[in-house]
Amino acid sequence: MQEKRRACVIGGGFGGLTTAALLARSGWKVTLVEKNAELGGRARAWHEKGFVFDMGPSWYLMPEVFEQFFAYFGEKRENFYALNRLDPYYRVFWDDGSVDITPDIEKTRATFATFEPNGDEKLTRYMAGAKYKYDIAMKEFLYRDYKNVFQFLNKRILLEGTKMNIFSGLDSFVRRYFTSNRAAQILEYAMVFLGSSPKNAPALYSIMSHVDLDLGVFFPQGGMTSVVSGLSRLAESLGVEIRTSSPVTRLAVTGGRVDAVETENDTIPCDLAVVNADYAFAESRLLPPEYRTYSEKYWNKRTWAPSMFILYLGLSKKLAKTVHHNLYFSTPWDDHFDTIFKNPAWPENPSYYVSCASYDDSTVAPEGHENVFFLVPVAPGLEDTDEIREKYAEKILDHFERLTGETIRDSIIIRRIYSHRDFAEDYNAFKGSALGLAHTLNQTAVFRPGHRSKRVGNLYYSGQYTHPGVGVPMTFIASQVVSNLIDKDQR
Repeated sequence: MQEKRRACVIGGGFGGLTTAALLARSGWKVTLVEKNAELGGRARAWHEKGFVFDMGPSWYLMPEVFEQFFAYFGEKRENFYALNRLDPYYRVFWDDGSVDITPDIEKTRATFATFEPNGDEKLTRYMAGAKYKYDIAMKEFLYRDYKNVFQFLNKRILLEGTKMNIFSGLDSFVRRYFTSNRAAQILEYAMVFLGSSPKNAPALYSIMSHVDLDLGVFFPQGGMTSVVSGLSRLAESLGVEIRTSSPVTRLAVTGGRVDAVETENDTIPCDLAVVNADYAFAESRLLPPEYRTYSEKYWNKRTWAPSMFILYLGLSKKLAKTVHHNLYFSTPWDDHFDTIFKNPAWPENPSYYVSCASYDDSTVAPEGHENVFFLVPVAPGLEDTDEIREKYAEKILDHFERLTGETIRDSIIIRRIYSHRDFAEDYNAFKGSALGLAHTLNQTAVFRPGHRSKRVGNLYYSGQYTHPGVGVPMTFIASQVVSNLIDKDQR
């Protein structure tokens, strides 16, 4: 019997776990190594005094991507974790009021009608275009590897180019439909979670409005960590060996091929290596200079997605004014984006996100308590001292208490701050970025770092740095793109 070829996957986040499962299904003997003690990468969980916090991603979008992934293995997603549609999807706060975005699209249309004349009709037209682009993107764009720009600009994309709005900016595109800042903010906010500014992101990403308003916002019971647990069970059922607390120190390359992955604990011989760790770190720290596809100059010149200031709180009471997902939009919100992408600084008047998972899920907090975290997008590479953190935490709490009229400081049982230096230390993140490379026109599709090394014949990359990019569904898709590429290359 022929011995199985050996693959080593570096990084136990969503991209690593899904890639490992796909390779095992294709007949590889797979070992997955993870730097930290827990799996999940940025989607790790923090357990403390009966609270379970999602430390990273908390929005479950594009459910069909997950369903299709499990179906590929002859499995059903519900055998691995339970999923609930949220209602409302989220609540949006401004200084003078709030609105709920719900599964009822007619209510959403009515909300937009309050923003400006004929806002409901404008939303209908805008959403029709968003769905059109989404359908084409799913069929023609997202599940492909691109070696050059000519493959990206295929016949369908060229024929539909004007309708896809690839070369327009999202903000200017939205303003063709709406004059209201509030309408624009609701339709553009998702760009923050894709690591970009609405003014710099291609209008193609208007598909995100179809994703959240039409397809819906969901939540896996127990948090995103339950998805991590489900994927690890799937991978192990296929024979994947998982090793945690195993930081990789070197990729041993001989004759242009990786023949071993060296960790702090041992050396793992392999016939194939897939990196789901930070791409810039792997290239600049794990590979000898002669085998690097991208130089340090390349990484320094990229447009980087934000880091995040995150304040986790366990409260001894329930909140009255929040739902599961809450967004506060400051005025003018362009100032916040400028502090991220133009003039890096801690924003004085930030927009922010508040997660309150215990609103819908009683398993993530003790009875009568609230699981809350605040998230503020901030520029990568900022000074991040304990003093700055504490002052900023107080700033956010001051604003939230004024905004909602609720006092929460006297109810805090547990408290933790997570920001730049934590992302850098825990994930080897370049400049402490939370999301890697921003989604700009020149960092989309073929213009993102490649899935395949140009200098090492059996070295591949998956995860948020590669096409299709940032976001949990995108990392699932990236793993399928890279596994298909490996199937073709390594027959």
